Amino acid sequence: MAGEGQKDQTVIIKWSGNVYNIALTDSSTVANMKDTIYKETGVRPERQKLLGLKYKGGVPADDVVISELKLKPNTKIMMMGSREEELDKVKEPPTDLPEVINDFDIEEDEIAIENREEYLSKIEKRVRDYKIEVFNPPREGKKLLVLDIDYTLFDHRSVAETANELMRPFLHEFLQSAYEDYDIVIWSATGMKWINVKMKELGVTDNPNYKITFHLDSSAMISVHTPKYGVIEVKPLGVIWGKYKQWTTKNTIMFDDIRRNFIMNPQNGLRIKAFREAHQNRMKDRELLKLAKYLKDISTVEDFTTLNHRKWEKYRSKRKHDHSDGDNVSESMNTD
Repeated sequence: MAGEGQKDQTVIIKWSGNVYNIALTDSSTVANMKDTIYKETGVRPERQKLLGLKYKGGVPADDVVISELKLKPNTKIMMMGSREEELDKVKEPPTDLPEVINDFDIEEDEIAIENREEYLSKIEKRVRDYKIEVFNPPREGKKLLVLDIDYTLFDHRSVAETANELMRPFLHEFLQSAYEDYDIVIWSATGMKWINVKMKELGVTDNPNYKITFHLDSSAMISVHTPKYGVIEVKPLGVIWGKYKQWTTKNTIMFDDIRRNFIMNPQNGLRIKAFREAHQNRMKDRELLKLAKYLKDISTVEDFTTLNHRKWEKYRSKRKHDHSDGDNVSESMNTD
């Protein structure tokens, strides 16, 4: 219970897949908040990184009073940081991670679902109602690359002190290479706030070597019913195509670690190998390096629907200079 003249306040900390309600008062300081978080999570204050917590344009010092941050009731804050015992085990293979099964065989349903009138109507509603904040205008003549975040560009389940530790290897080199031929859109099945925070922490938002056109969040997705697996949420590219006529089935490709996300446009989706257990895999993961070459190789293809993205690793351009471009990409991205 707060003292006289003080107000109770709760902030919601999201960390490692869990949610913690942290009770504070207006007179509590950032240090008090970190101490309370430590009691709840076991992450020491000096290892806590509270994403999105800002004060006068920067990160608040520990002695800043919570009331000065002008937080809204039940503000949600994403935290990065590791317990001491977890840091000690970084080099050990994890033994307690559950087997994550986040995809299934939906091939039988694909053709029937993508043409269902009720789902096309949902897409039309998203085209009318969903508001897109454009960061950088689409460029004339560029194809479109749509990217997922979690497990595609970033291992969002592992714990670490910084976002860079969980970033997929060659991310910035991949985006720089792709940007030469494609406008880039980020589409995550999370809220817009978290997309913006993740992209900023990963150094994507203001990178001088490439630009992101816009972000899409879970509100742009639609629900569909599959006979075998029931209701699922998916990412219909028709939402983008309905708003931007220069992009169509012929010049759009989407990368996602979950194939069901592009069930409404299966010919435009490429299922990327999931990036998990970043501490063990970041030194050997080369998926983005190989995909950069693939994007370069197909950049002159007029109609992407003629391609089978499931066999992307076997794709070889018939034109010699495409081979050269791809080799140059590999060489430039292979320098650490």
